[in-house]
Amino acid sequence: MSVPRFWRKQHSRYNLIGTKCETCGKYFFPPRTLCPTCRREGKIVEHKFKGTGKVVTFSIIRTASEEYSLQTPFPVAIIELDEGTRLTAQVICDIDKIYIGMPVKPTFRKITAEGESGVIVYGTKFIPA
Repeated sequence: MSVPRFWRKQHSRYNLIGTKCETCGKYFFPPRTLCPTCRREGKIVEHKFKGTGKVVTFSIIRTASEEYSLQTPFPVAIIELDEGTRLTAQVICDIDKIYIGMPVKPTFRKITAEGESGVIVYGTKFIPA
């Protein structure tokens, strides 16, 4: 990802801001500029997700790249938000406590850093609700 694009996407990533098609009522994250169902007839507007949802499925990451290796093992899940859209995110909990259907809520956390003095990347992870 290019540096300008990286910073441009921070607003939606940090605040769980996506879009909604007012024509058909579908929600999208990350944001879309065109509804795949309604096409040109769709009216896309910005939408701030509540962030609450449930775990649809998950996987336990036991081996990760060097920048994530201190965190292993950790669960990564597909989260279905209350509005119906799905996204992939890390769930902060013991690996033996996560389960399908578990209610979750968002939390703002450090994702990674580019070295000791590099850019720190923050984003949304989820915790049990």
